[in-house]
Amino acid sequence: MPPASGDIIPVRSNKPYRTPISIPEADLQSLVEGNTAFALDLYQHIRGEEGNLFFSPYSISLALAMTYAGAAGSTAEAMAKTLHFTLPPERLHPALNGLSQRLTTPGAPANPEEPPFELHIANALWGQKGEPFRSAFLDVLAENYAAGMQTLDFHSDPERARQRINAWVAEQTREKIRDLLQKGDITRQTRLVLTNAIYFKAAWRYPFKVEETREGDFILLNGQKVRVPMMHLNRELAYAEGEGYQAAALPYAGGDYEMVLLVPNAGQFASFEQNLSLQRLNEILERLTPVHLDLTLPRFRYEARLSLKEALPKMGMEIAFDPERADFTAMSEMPGLYIGNVLHKGFVAVDEAGTEAAAATAVIMERTSLPAQSATLRVDRPFIFLIRDHQSGSILFIGRVLQP
Repeated sequence: MPPASGDIIPVRSNKPYRTPISIPEADLQSLVEGNTAFALDLYQHIRGEEGNLFFSPYSISLALAMTYAGAAGSTAEAMAKTLHFTLPPERLHPALNGLSQRLTTPGAPANPEEPPFELHIANALWGQKGEPFRSAFLDVLAENYAAGMQTLDFHSDPERARQRINAWVAEQTREKIRDLLQKGDITRQTRLVLTNAIYFKAAWRYPFKVEETREGDFILLNGQKVRVPMMHLNRELAYAEGEGYQAAALPYAGGDYEMVLLVPNAGQFASFEQNLSLQRLNEILERLTPVHLDLTLPRFRYEARLSLKEALPKMGMEIAFDPERADFTAMSEMPGLYIGNVLHKGFVAVDEAGTEAAAATAVIMERTSLPAQSATLRVDRPFIFLIRDHQSGSILFIGRVLQP
């Protein structure tokens, strides 16, 4: 069982969370562009995983940004380059704060009768009792991520600490993300775990009618057909088609969020996926135009767990995972900290009413030693999808459905 609240000792920075916060639009634009580039880079490095994929690049970016606040020297440089952080730290962390506040408090919907969406973002730090964490590091995370430090005793009881962190993640994600940390992920050498949790729930602006859902064929990559529930919608939606693909955007009620479907033509999924870059995505998004669309989409629900211990070093962060070279001296007065693993888990459910999605990320720090047109889109084949804020362009989730 998770420890009682009395087993946790909070370590509070005396700096209050900065809200509301005003950030230059140029900084927000730079941040979103960098986050999107990281999202697609990461997708390319993990697309070799078997089966369906679903992850939140935004959650991963936030968790690693908190870690970056404690990095120094070449380690900080490598992390910034990999994460596409182009702003200096004194502007980056406030910009991330400003973007999170904007995403969770969008403007009023065009139709006040639309059901509101839910977007919840939470951050927390879990540190080894007695570890001399630097006050400047704790201040940055308190001011910009509302992340307080809670101390646990990883050294004496790593399993109890693991259960406590998992309980927090489950609570923040409405119980959709359970067991983010599995047995063995937390060890006696763990000194700090930086966590982010994100929960999203929204109704479609134009719901699918349940009575129009029918069993239909979904064609797998190997050509095999499986029978799945197919939802149907016929109305004006943003749509694009080009060489090797069709695309559409389905708006959610209550804000600026949308799901973007990227559906490669039959037999072209592998080449489309391989060539999905920031430039390619922007080209597709710019081509989206309102048409009267006859849309068929499978209902789906699944979860996916990732370890980024191999992907992130290949992307340029090798030094941060190297016990001999990693420099996180801006995090703790004691040297020797390095990233042991970055674990991520995502959940998504799409049905006639809308979408529910959640994700959580844990960065584990260890120490070894001290109109006029019409179109038809039948999504009966593997596809990629994004959940994004249309106004800012921020991608909250990316998924791949190979089999609903």
